[in-house]
Amino acid sequence: MELPALPDPLPMPVVDSHCHLDSTQALSGLEPDEGIRLAAEVGVTRIVQIGCDPDGCRWAVAAAERWPSVIAGVAIHPNDAARMGPDLVPGLELVEGLAQHRRVRAVGETGLDYYRTRNAAGQAIQREAFAAHIAIAKAYDKTLVIHDRDAHDDIVKVIDSEGPLKRIVMHCFSGDDHFARACLDRGGYLSFAGTITFKNNDHLRDALIIAPLDRILVETDAPYLTPMPLRGRPNASYLIPHTARFLAATLKIDLEQMCQVLNDNADAAFGGSW
Repeated sequence: MELPALPDPLPMPVVDSHCHLDSTQALSGLEPDEGIRLAAEVGVTRIVQIGCDPDGCRWAVAAAERWPSVIAGVAIHPNDAARMGPDLVPGLELVEGLAQHRRVRAVGETGLDYYRTRNAAGQAIQREAFAAHIAIAKAYDKTLVIHDRDAHDDIVKVIDSEGPLKRIVMHCFSGDDHFARACLDRGGYLSFAGTITFKNNDHLRDALIIAPLDRILVETDAPYLTPMPLRGRPNASYLIPHTARFLAATLKIDLEQMCQVLNDNADAAFGGSW
């Protein structure tokens, strides 16, 4: 699929707080080297590369070792956890081993997905795997990156049952202002993807408006969730400027201030600069 043109550069650097460079290459043919270069050209100078299965976790760590602008997150995605059967235990053991790597800053994306996993048994496995990931994040002082789809109440229940964490990122925040407050009360950062630019997602904009400035992140989830006006085309880190500008306009703040906020918050959310 043909990639969109580069947007106008941002006035200050920002971080893509959640990306899949490997999947972007598979979908669009954009080589990671070139994707990182194009992102830097428009002011997206750092990237959080997320692994969602054993192979993806290994790839994320290798990417973080290769490119100084990239750090890694490792986990078994909740939908994968629900269908892995006996392979889940060694999968979690791999995550724990990789979580100790110096270039791994996050355990995630983990969490719950009741949209694609609808049976009770699969959802129960997801909750168990989520709790296991929380334990790993605590043990090695890593940021917990949470995937939440149609499971808001149970996300909060599992977090509360497992006890507080230092740093939580709500990847591709999908709730309303009420759920946003619940996440913020538990120390969470709300990471907004291109979905916040979609016409019918007023609930996401309501959540953004009530969030303190120091709790907001921006992400692509590339190659998915491409922002307007490019929805339906492959996403990539270099398209972050579209979403960053939308956040600034929605909050009615200067774009330069928005970029500074997003950059500083990424440092805080992922345990310091890189």
